[in-house]
Amino acid sequence: MRTFRAARPRVLLTALAAGTLLLTSACDDAAKPAREQAAGTTAPAAATPAAAPTPTPKPTGEADPALKPFYGQQVAWADCPADPQAQKAKIDISGMQCGKLHVPLDYANPAVDALDIALIKYPAAKPEQRIGSLMVNPGGPGESGVGMVKFGAKQFAGTVHDRFDVIGFDPRGTGDSSPVVCYDDKQHDALNQTDAPLDPATRRAEHVKQATEHAAACQAKAGKLLPFVGTRNTARDLDVLRAAVGDKQLNYLGISYGTYLGALYAEEFPKNTGRLILDGAVDPGQDRLDHGVDQQVGFEKSFERFAVDCVENHADTCPLGKDETKAAKKAADFLDGLYDHPLTTKDGRKLGRDQAWTGTISLLYGDEKTSWEYLRNSLGWAMMRGKGDYLLAFADDYNGRDENGHYSPLDEANSAISCADSARPAPTPEHAKAAVDRLLAEAPLISKGVTVDDYSEAGCAYWPFKTTETPHAVRAEGSAPILVVGTTGDPATPYASAEALAKGFANATLLTRVGEGHGAFGRGNSCVDEALAAYLTAGTMPAPGTRCG
Repeated sequence: MRTFRAARPRVLLTALAAGTLLLTSACDDAAKPAREQAAGTTAPAAATPAAAPTPTPKPTGEADPALKPFYGQQVAWADCPADPQAQKAKIDISGMQCGKLHVPLDYANPAVDALDIALIKYPAAKPEQRIGSLMVNPGGPGESGVGMVKFGAKQFAGTVHDRFDVIGFDPRGTGDSSPVVCYDDKQHDALNQTDAPLDPATRRAEHVKQATEHAAACQAKAGKLLPFVGTRNTARDLDVLRAAVGDKQLNYLGISYGTYLGALYAEEFPKNTGRLILDGAVDPGQDRLDHGVDQQVGFEKSFERFAVDCVENHADTCPLGKDETKAAKKAADFLDGLYDHPLTTKDGRKLGRDQAWTGTISLLYGDEKTSWEYLRNSLGWAMMRGKGDYLLAFADDYNGRDENGHYSPLDEANSAISCADSARPAPTPEHAKAAVDRLLAEAPLISKGVTVDDYSEAGCAYWPFKTTETPHAVRAEGSAPILVVGTTGDPATPYASAEALAKGFANATLLTRVGEGHGAFGRGNSCVDEALAAYLTAGTMPAPGTRCG
């Protein structure tokens, strides 16, 4: 399971320079399909950016007569269709049910058009003790909530699943919910196999070309959907889902980007909040460039801690030498060297610099107990044996590419939702210089070679629609108590973001997990698990200042 996507390491142009937030979390189970995999046309010209439709007015929910047909629907649950991926992973989904939720495309004009949201339900194990439903979102933006439940059901085992129907959904524009699709598989492969140029001027020109073509491709294939895929509309879908399953209040677990969705839900529908857990928190008020810089620094620190652990505690299998002060640089130099000397993998593709960094960073989403072992072994195969299959497999998993070469709509949904959520203005020269100075000082390995020009333009500058959404603190006055969870060594959403989110709410408590990796849910930390279960089942908040080691 993955959650909030980070900027592809060393290729910040598609994320930081675009002003989008790309985060994903890797729960350790995500490593398995990548391990198994390792073993074994030009886009049209860019359209002229157009203004987004008139901002949608704040909905009145069930009180709005135009929305009553949506709020009054009942989900027709049925057995889920067979899933070859679940069968391959030996996951039994026979006890799960699938369905669809009908929602307006545009909440300002609900009668004009509609779309269906894909759902999955893992019914409560003890229906006689059932409290209600627990809606879940794994992050992204662009990740599948259906997949989170289908492939991560064991993480809900115990008290939570005993008493809640766990419901996952694919947010609009993702998965099986009218996905934003801009490229075919061959185009995806071609883009991912191309390293960003080293020369700043050439890199800038290539960025403009790719961003322009990307915007045009998405406009051509999904233009009708693009203005309406923002998180605020997904929050409105979530309230319709709450009503459709018969819950008076929303009980919700959101991880990483899912915390942003949860925050906007609380802002839109404070009186409808039940028990909300926001884990691996995003600070909705932070400038997008500053967030991206914090993220790169977070991954650099995690990379350094991994390298020290490799040398100190795993000398027999560590490929990074014997000097812990030089280990991280040795790994970075090797990954950088793949720009000129890529490795050929079993399927004939090349492992270049950017894909190798992507595979490396994807494993830093996990913790030191499991994911760091996979990273040691993957680097060892590449550095000592010249075999890049494992690093490429983890990069594929991060990019949404399966073993058959088919891509999920993850990346396209990510850019579409991010640009619908906010597109930062062009930073001042002083702001851009401060960002680059900090990157080069605090993340010199991951951010090697970046220049002010890489960060000088407005976010989503080439996107065909301009959003009116902007970063802002979320207060959510009148909401039920909200539980925010932060991890001290989280590289993708640094701990300070959890502190800021909790402080911004009118009624929230911060629970701290001390450790590595992105997010606390599903890590096997009994202190965290017990606290989450007590809050969900009894409404009992952990004591302020609680830290789980």
